[in-house]
Amino acid sequence: MEKDLHQIVDHLIRDTKGDAGALWDWAANSSLALFAPELILCVAIVLLLLLRLFRAGQLVPPSMVAFLGALASLYFASPWTALRGEFSQGYELFTGMLVYDSLTIYMRGILLLFAVMFIVFTRLSGIPDKEDGADIYSLVLGATLGMCLMASANHLLMVFMALEMASVPSYVLAGLMKGRRVGSEAALKYSVYGAGAAGVMLYGISLVAGVLNTVHLPTMATVLGSRIAAGLPGEEQMVLALGGLMIGVGLAFKLSAVPFHFWCPDVFEGATAEVNAFLSVASKAAALALLLRVVLGFGTLAPDRLSPGVALPAAPAQVDTAWEADELHRFVSVMHHPGHDELTPELAPAASDLGPVRSFAGKLIAFIAVITCTFGNLAAYGQTNIKRLLAYSTIAHAGYMMMAVPAVLAMAESNPSGAEHAVAGLALYIFVYVFMNLGAFVIVAFLRNAIRSEQIADYAGLIRRSPGIVICLSLILFSLVGLPPLAGFLGKFAIFASLLEGWQTTGQGYLMALLVVGGLNTAISLFYYLRVVKVMAMDPEPEERTPCEFPDVSLQGAYVWLLTLPTILLMLNWNGINELCRQAATQLLRG
Repeated sequence: MEKDLHQIVDHLIRDTKGDAGALWDWAANSSLALFAPELILCVAIVLLLLLRLFRAGQLVPPSMVAFLGALASLYFASPWTALRGEFSQGYELFTGMLVYDSLTIYMRGILLLFAVMFIVFTRLSGIPDKEDGADIYSLVLGATLGMCLMASANHLLMVFMALEMASVPSYVLAGLMKGRRVGSEAALKYSVYGAGAAGVMLYGISLVAGVLNTVHLPTMATVLGSRIAAGLPGEEQMVLALGGLMIGVGLAFKLSAVPFHFWCPDVFEGATAEVNAFLSVASKAAALALLLRVVLGFGTLAPDRLSPGVALPAAPAQVDTAWEADELHRFVSVMHHPGHDELTPELAPAASDLGPVRSFAGKLIAFIAVITCTFGNLAAYGQTNIKRLLAYSTIAHAGYMMMAVPAVLAMAESNPSGAEHAVAGLALYIFVYVFMNLGAFVIVAFLRNAIRSEQIADYAGLIRRSPGIVICLSLILFSLVGLPPLAGFLGKFAIFASLLEGWQTTGQGYLMALLVVGGLNTAISLFYYLRVVKVMAMDPEPEERTPCEFPDVSLQGAYVWLLTLPTILLMLNWNGINELCRQAATQLLRG
C-alpha cells in the first residue's frame, strides 16, 4: 500500500504524540508521554550547561540541579506504580526505535534511583568540586540517559547510539581528577578500547543488516526465522554468525566480560571511587538489560505490542500482518528489502525455527560467563589496591549475572514461565547488586578521604578506630560473596535456581555445568573478600599511618548504613521485591 507524504507525516505525528487533539497535547500512551523521564534528564542537562554561561549560575549548586532533575525523572518514571499491578500491554516508541514494556520500566527505575543515590554520594564525598560540578553532573546525567536508552532499545542503530551515549561521557568521567597522571591514563585507555569495540560492533551491525535487510529487532527475528525455515545458505549463516559475534564484542566490552575486560582494572585504579561506582553499577545494569534485548530480539519472536497511535491486531505474529500493520517501519528503515513484502502467512516462522539461534547464543554466553567469573575471582587474589580488587570483583559478578541469559534462551520456547523466572532472577540480582557495589565504593571513597590511601594494607587495624564502617564493609563484602542471610545470597540463589530449572526442563548439560562452576566460584571468592576483612579486623595498625578516625555519627556514616541495611534486611521480607522482579519479566516473552 503506497502512502503519500501527507499520510506519512500524519503517521509520524500520531506515533509521537498520539491521537490528542491539539499539537501540544500528548496522549497518555504516546511516545512523548512514555519518554518523559528521559526528556526531564535532557532538560536537567541543559540547565547544568546554562549554569556555566551565566554568573548567576554560580549561586546555584550544580549538585542540587542534578539531584532535582534525577529525582523528577524518577518520579515521572514511577516504576513502583507501573509495576504494582498487572502490566499487560507493551508499546513501541518512535516508530519502533524503542520499546516500553515491563523490563524498561524496571530497569529505568533502577538506573534513575541509582542516579539519585549517586549524586548524594558525590555531594558527601566532595568530588566533584563546585567549579567542575556542572560539567561532571551533565556527563553523569548524559550517561544515565544513554543507559536508559540501552534498557529500551528495539533497533540495532539505537543499540549502537545508546551504547555510545553511555560510553563517551564515561571516558571523560574516568579522567575526572585533573592533573592526576593515572586518571588521564585511565581515560585514554578506556576511550581507546571503547572506540575499538564500537567500530567492531558497528561493522557487525552492518553485516547482519546486509543479510536480513532490516535492523528492527522484532522484524529481524521474524525474517531470520523465515529464512531458517526456508533453508538458510551456509555462507549467509557464516556472515550472520560473524556479525553476531562482532555485535557481542560491544556488549562484552560494556560488561567487562573476558576477553574484553582489559580496560577495567586499570581504569578502576586510575579513576576515582565515585566514577568506579558509576561504572560498576549503572553501566553493568544497563549492559545486562541490553544483552537480554539483543539475544531475545534475535532468538525469539516478539510478543504483540501496541505502537502509539496505531493499534496492532491481537493475533499471532505473522509476517504479512506485521508488515501491513506497521508499514512505517519499512519506510524509515534504510535497510528494508522489497522482497519481504512477498512473505505469506504460510512462510511465517514458528518459535522452533529460531532454536539454532538460541542454542548458539546460549552456549556462547555460557562459555564467556564461565571464563569471566573464574578469571575475575582468580585475578582478585593478588591485588593490593582495593579499587583493583573491586574491579576484578565486578568482572566476576558480570559473569554470574550473564549465567541467567543461557537459562532464559534454553527455556524460551519449551517453558516460557521458567524463562521469565530466570529474567526475574537477573532483575533481583541487579537490585541487590546496586546496594552492594555502591556501598563498597562509597566506603572506599570515605576512607580515602580519611586515611589518604586506597591500599588494602593501610586498612589494617581500622576496627579499633572506626568499628562502624568496618562492620558495614564486612557485611557488604560477605554479601558480595553470596553468604546467607545477606541479600547477595538471594541474587545468586535466584540465578542458580533458574539454571537448575533450565536443566530439568531441557536436559541441556551445559546449564548444569554452569551451575557447578558458579557454585565453585562462589566458594573461591570467599577467600579474597575475607582477606580484606582480616586486614581490617585482625592486623595491627601500620606505624606510618597518621592517626585517623571516621565518625560513625555523621552524614557520611548515616549514608553508609543506609546502603548497608538493605543487604541485611532484604532477606526478612524479600517477597515484595521478588514479585516486582517477576512483574518486570512478564512482557519479554509473552504478549
